[in-house]
Amino acid sequence: MDNINISSDMPIGMFDSGVGGLSVAKEIMRQLPNEKIVYFGDTARVPYGGKSKDTILRYSRQIIRFLQTKNVKAIVIACNTASAFALEEIKAEIDIPIIGVVKPGAKTAVETTKNNKIGVIGTEGTINSAIYEEFIHKLKSDIKVYGKACPLFVPLVEEGWLDDDVTKEVVKRYLTELMDKDIDTLIMGCTHYPMLKDVIGEVMGEGVKLVNPAYETAVGLAELLKKKNILADANNMTNEEKYDFYVSDAPDKFKKFADSILSLNVKGAEKIDIEDYYERFWTE
Repeated sequence: MDNINISSDMPIGMFDSGVGGLSVAKEIMRQLPNEKIVYFGDTARVPYGGKSKDTILRYSRQIIRFLQTKNVKAIVIACNTASAFALEEIKAEIDIPIIGVVKPGAKTAVETTKNNKIGVIGTEGTINSAIYEEFIHKLKSDIKVYGKACPLFVPLVEEGWLDDDVTKEVVKRYLTELMDKDIDTLIMGCTHYPMLKDVIGEVMGEGVKLVNPAYETAVGLAELLKKKNILADANNMTNEEKYDFYVSDAPDKFKKFADSILSLNVKGAEKIDIEDYYERFWTE
């Protein structure tokens, strides 16, 4: 692609397979209050966890193509599966800064653990990729990493069953295996999972620290924007809406969930046909 002019008053683009990335958006809004955000939730194709790398790469390229039409200055892949499968390839294909959520989570876990035993929960795609283990061992090779795929967590969150007896039972069934490993740190390796943190924390007990990559992702984004000299300041603020939300399906359901997570009055989410953003446009 041709080089583009990037300025500090342009928005940040974010995407996730659904509502999970709102946990990252909330942290970015808190740490970087002057930034405008364009968020896309791929609610028609959620969950991503059981899909192939080729499929996730195709989805990610379509979404990034859409975000580029919104003149974003940087992109946050607020999805662990897409970060694992697509980030490095896409980073080499576009001219704007892009970050994922895996490296920040791995870094925080290494800094948190005391007994060098870290658990990772995520989608099947994220766990099978072993990407957290790879990044953790680059930072500290003697740490033991135990991964556990929890594929039912995403649909439970998308359904809004955050404090339901069914959810509590599912969490117990999945996490019993990790409790037997004597881990002291658990990475919530899917952006949906922090919405279940109370239940997860109750099951794992006080001796296990939960790592939510959202905080470190926001810190990393701020550092990246400063490095590129495109961090927004108060002079960028206008009376227009700062946050725009787009989805591939069910905008009303998304708006209701976003209102509850972000603690703000979301004006609405616009439904778009993401399949219109073909890969054939990628090199134009």
